[in-house]
Amino acid sequence: RSLVATCLLCLPLAGPIATNAYAETGIASIYGYNGGKTASGERANPHQLTAAHKSLPFGTMVKVTNKKNGRTVTVRINDRGPFVHGRIIDLTPAAASQLGFSGLAPVVVSAR
Repeated sequence: RSLVATCLLCLPLAGPIATNAYAETGIASIYGYNGGKTASGERANPHQLTAAHKSLPFGTMVKVTNKKNGRTVTVRINDRGPFVHGRIIDLTPAAASQLGFSGLAPVVVSAR
């Protein structure tokens, strides 16, 4: 037992461990568009693979996985939101379509 505990304590000293820098599980929703600009200053485009997140930096690429069907899409964060309790990401209609949903979906969001 002490040998295993000692080895586990030494892992950080052995070098970097390949892990996702960020992962979150929750509910994704689809944006409503009014043709305006996003929080990053870009014009909103429902045909692009972009998304809104409350705290990830603009330009961050994240992989979104639909937990119901296993489909994935990579999107770029370019806006803030969602502002509805329990939701973790707002996706463009194009991104939601690739994930195979049209309302709400349980997802895993991981930084790439």
